[in-house]
Amino acid sequence: MTAEQNRLDEARTQNVPWRKWGPYLSERQWGTVREDYSETGDAWDYFSHDQARSRAYHWGEDGLAGYSDDKQRLCFALALWNGKDPILKERLFGLTNSEGNHGEDVKEYYFYLDSTPTHSWMKYLYKYPQSAFPYDALVKTNKARSRQEFEYELLDTGVFNENRYFDVFVDFAKKTPEDTCIRISLFNRGPDEATLTVLPTLWFRNTWTWWEEAEKPRLKQTDGTKGAGVIEASHGELGRRFLYCEGNAPFLFTENETNNVRIFGTPNACPYVKDGINEYVVHGRRDAVNPGREGTKASAHYTVAVGAGQAAVIRLRLTDASPETMGNPFGRDFDEVMSARLDEADAFYKSVTPASASEDATSVMRQALAGMLWSKQYYYFDADKWLDEHGAHPLVAHSRQFRNREWFHMVNDHIISMPDKWEYPWYAAWDLAFHTIALSTIDVDFAKDQLNLMLREIYLHPSGQIPAYEWNFSDVNPPVHAWATLFLYRTETMLRGEDDVEFLKRSFTKLMLNFTWWVNRKDRLGKNVFEGGFLGLDNIGVFDRSAPLPAGGYLEQADGTAWMSLFCQNMMEMSVELAVHDRTYEDMTTKFLEHFLWIAAAINREGDEGMWDEEDGFYYDLLRLPDGSATRLKVRSMVGLLPLCATTVIEEWQRRQVPQVTKHLQERVKRMPELLRYVHATGQAHQGVARRGILALVNEERLRRILTKMLDENEFLGPCGIRALSRYHLEHPYVFNLQGQEYSVGYLPGESDSGMFGGNSNWRGPVWMPVNVVIIRALLSYYLYYGDNFRIECPTGSGRMMNLFEVAREVAYRLAGIFLRNREGRRPVYGGTEKFQSDPHWRDHILFYEYFHGDNGAGLGASHQTGWTGLVAKIIQLFGLLDPEKALAIGKGAAFTAAQGRQGKS
Repeated sequence: MTAEQNRLDEARTQNVPWRKWGPYLSERQWGTVREDYSETGDAWDYFSHDQARSRAYHWGEDGLAGYSDDKQRLCFALALWNGKDPILKERLFGLTNSEGNHGEDVKEYYFYLDSTPTHSWMKYLYKYPQSAFPYDALVKTNKARSRQEFEYELLDTGVFNENRYFDVFVDFAKKTPEDTCIRISLFNRGPDEATLTVLPTLWFRNTWTWWEEAEKPRLKQTDGTKGAGVIEASHGELGRRFLYCEGNAPFLFTENETNNVRIFGTPNACPYVKDGINEYVVHGRRDAVNPGREGTKASAHYTVAVGAGQAAVIRLRLTDASPETMGNPFGRDFDEVMSARLDEADAFYKSVTPASASEDATSVMRQALAGMLWSKQYYYFDADKWLDEHGAHPLVAHSRQFRNREWFHMVNDHIISMPDKWEYPWYAAWDLAFHTIALSTIDVDFAKDQLNLMLREIYLHPSGQIPAYEWNFSDVNPPVHAWATLFLYRTETMLRGEDDVEFLKRSFTKLMLNFTWWVNRKDRLGKNVFEGGFLGLDNIGVFDRSAPLPAGGYLEQADGTAWMSLFCQNMMEMSVELAVHDRTYEDMTTKFLEHFLWIAAAINREGDEGMWDEEDGFYYDLLRLPDGSATRLKVRSMVGLLPLCATTVIEEWQRRQVPQVTKHLQERVKRMPELLRYVHATGQAHQGVARRGILALVNEERLRRILTKMLDENEFLGPCGIRALSRYHLEHPYVFNLQGQEYSVGYLPGESDSGMFGGNSNWRGPVWMPVNVVIIRALLSYYLYYGDNFRIECPTGSGRMMNLFEVAREVAYRLAGIFLRNREGRRPVYGGTEKFQSDPHWRDHILFYEYFHGDNGAGLGASHQTGWTGLVAKIIQLFGLLDPEKALAIGKGAAFTAAQGRQGKS
């Protein structure tokens, strides 16, 4: 067992607080819903990046390489100044939805390079230009561009020409849960000596302004030790902490209070405000900082000249050890801790990485998981207080209508895995479920805790709805929570050799509430077909599915119905597991089996009333208009692929465990044989490999027809995974006429040309990692049932026949190939951006984008969507990727045939 695994065990079994300190600051708190107190609900305009340096946040904090305790009481981050910028670089800059030609987008280069699950070791990189940061040029140029044009990126501005920039690495290494060594390394990549102002900053989140009962904490300079200055932090709940700063750098103190004069034109509450250090360093205002050297925000002020191609190092230490007991904070002990934690991180990742993985695949996997771990964030939201502050509390007479008004019960106060701490610094339920799959690779305890959070009474709505996301908690995400719960349960069983039955029972009970909410709220007429609304696939179809339809009526959604079928199947599997320990759960197995049969019959209804189109061999949404007429919306998209994902393999032991359920199925089918006409359902006459059974929405004939389209490179199968929309629609856009209005959907491999749902939403062609993973999971399930008895041409028209394991592996290899170097040494994720392809200081730092170009794999959308794109780590682990020769071929999107051998087939 590695040292890091020992720390994880200590945290789980002995409550040793190894996770107490970590990267829990957001990359952007400005422009978030929680900080929006406007009348209109326009979060971007109400609290801008320009205001952020001067305005105290209400609900959270942000910063470069941010680090804090798990309640974000005491925060540490880096501030920089190149001597030319108009402001300190304290936080990341990006465009708002109205500024970017493809919506909101961060315009910085930063990388989460490494982290262990307990954050005993972490590494972060920020690339800082030596010339003035082009804030105005980025805004003006992007705002002037159309949706059809490329985005104007920071590299395009020329600020990195001649490599005139600093690589700023920040390393964290914990000696103990309360003692963290911090090393800041400054590499001048340019041809000339350059000077950089470095301001390691310590501050308290402002609680005293918003909560009357909160005691105001203090920072002050205290007597140091030899060769180091010390900032002492005193907090009523956290106690005393000390930041040791190497050398004789002066300290600058101010308060984490709003500069009312600048923001609102009203008097300040105190003479020293949040932007005081900025004013002192950038504008030379000596009166902007407190000469008494105390406050709630403080920086050590380093000015470092670094020669061309040279490096400088600054060392700090954040600890509970006082100067009286600390000794030399930067003696041999400091370097030993740094070295040991890196070695331990190497050993830990070696233990979870397939031995067959190439060096490149190993690096990609480790960085993907580092991004997952760095994307944790402390998220605080007391909806009762927030709504009251907005005059919108539903229990107060004459309160106004405002977003999230019906969620007044909610109190969120936890570390949560975020989709992207800049673009999406708030949790999203279906994102989070996929995050836990990736996180289970290295920290199954944290992954389980994340799923539990969404089911706690202070998150889950009393109606049973799981909150969707901060902009609208009442929107509808795909119900994948049960699938993730079952996955984690079985993962832990495999890892530890024991079942966490209490976790499964607790989850099952709450998921029952959520299932009931779906059945009662999203099955409009009780027909076992589901609407769902948004369901995550924004901008994929003819209409905005979160808005009322233009001619009234409603959609019966193929994806919503498929997701609900999978929900039924997952709940049925859980009840079988629980029936081992409690026979009463056998009744629940019957209940969910019945639900599955009704849903399967509904989605496969024959003729014009069903979602299956016999002529096309594909599933489509069904538009039902107020006059009772129904029309299939014949868009070939991920919506029509998802029904094949509702599949469950039934092992023989499971049938033995619930004999009454098997008997009930046989009796039901005997009375109503039409239920099984188009679906797979297990029975004595229909058994697969190793006497396995199956429950699936599609039968073998329909499965073949869907796969023929999915594996066609002229339709869904791209060089880097399964596209969200068929390439068929490139030359054959789908056009629908309704009340004289024409609606169309065409294939777009890159960014969307439609702002139907959000400024930067696009499922009209690019590859999305999470749904690809669901498809891979389905293919593997079918393979368990069929084995070699089911083979299909892959790619369609190639003449190469594969079993479904080989098809799953093919899709997995194409997905992994997005990030791996091809024969030319180029990574598809970086497209034509030459700096990322060839520069040795850029090419091996990976960004895990939100989605990927459908024809070449270039990264699109949020550049740090490490949340669900981090699933590539699980793909690499599960498929034993990759030896170097295969890695080269993958970059080309080459197919792998049975003749090349099978790996990991079990």
